Amino acid sequence: MTSHQAGNAADWGPDSSAWEAWSRTEIQNRLAQHARGIDRADEALLREAYHDDGTVDYGSLRGSGAEFAAAIAAMHDGAPMSSHRTSNMWIAIEGQSAISESYVMAWVTLPTDGDPRPHLVGGRYLDRHSYKHDDWRMQHRQYVLDWITQFPAPQPAVARPAFAPQSFSPQGAHFPWDAGSALMAAHASSKQSMKESAPMNETQALEEVMAQQAIAQLGCRYARGVDRGDPEIIRSAFHDDAAIVTGAFNGPAVEFATVIGELLDETSVRVAHTVTNHWIDIDGDNAVGESYVVAFQGTKGDSPQDVMTGGRYIDRYERRNGEWKISHRTFVMDWTTCADSKDLMGLGMFEDMVKGERSDGDPVYAFWQAAG
Repeated sequence: MTSHQAGNAADWGPDSSAWEAWSRTEIQNRLAQHARGIDRADEALLREAYHDDGTVDYGSLRGSGAEFAAAIAAMHDGAPMSSHRTSNMWIAIEGQSAISESYVMAWVTLPTDGDPRPHLVGGRYLDRHSYKHDDWRMQHRQYVLDWITQFPAPQPAVARPAFAPQSFSPQGAHFPWDAGSALMAAHASSKQSMKESAPMNETQALEEVMAQQAIAQLGCRYARGVDRGDPEIIRSAFHDDAAIVTGAFNGPAVEFATVIGELLDETSVRVAHTVTNHWIDIDGDNAVGESYVVAFQGTKGDSPQDVMTGGRYIDRYERRNGEWKISHRTFVMDWTTCADSKDLMGLGMFEDMVKGERSDGDPVYAFWQAAG
């Protein structure tokens, strides 16, 4: 999304060299919006992902997109937080129609065979999309279930400490109480363009595609820097005056880049952050975005734990001197689970595999250096 509207497709649409790249970006944003609508139990947001005549087939849920949105919102309202991570997007565009297959891994709490327990559910979305009324939206979705695994019921929640600006960590919630949604609204309002929306031309479409790609790369850069313990890579994702709120550290991003590495080196054997579901709204030289993250942490100590945490990054981005970077990032936690750690990396088929490191000894550094 931008301050421009796509305009009449005949002006520059399917015959334009920019059409496919721009359409792919719009469809990816819609897929991320669909996940957001489910996880926030936001009926209007989920319904907006479909055209008015859009339909769905989830097996037990079949019907119009509007009926599906109402049923999902009611199902999730009051339930523990869920997380639908869409990835592996294969999109084929043909003029003003498109089809896609995307993988989804959902963290949901369900009473499948007894009391409610967390599940990881893996499947795929087979979607048909169409460009109508100057908008790409979903025309039909079929869900394909591939696998399910259960986790132990969560432990009773620990009482949260009193609010303190230096250590506060926002928690996810359903619409309209979600901290992430409130933050995005605040970020968007603080830098809102005063320009009126205007029809988009081919040049602007290409600029939007390039901006979307540059912004999504910032999330990859951040994750790589944190996981490798590389403060310079972390800093390169932020403007010099940027700030960050994670709970573990709230303050200037330039300081976070060093502090988070020291903290993780002290407490963790390994960490890994995987980021997906990039939803980005661009307005001139400013943008807001939400991306989903699942973080793995293998802790140190007498009773080491494998901790997996799901949440979202709520970001404000700015383009300065032609370069997009993060000006503010907040981590919103949606769920977490842990289990006793087992040292499996030296056993069986894993024994001879190259192991990742939290240093410049990790294979990625030599790999990039060799590539020039």
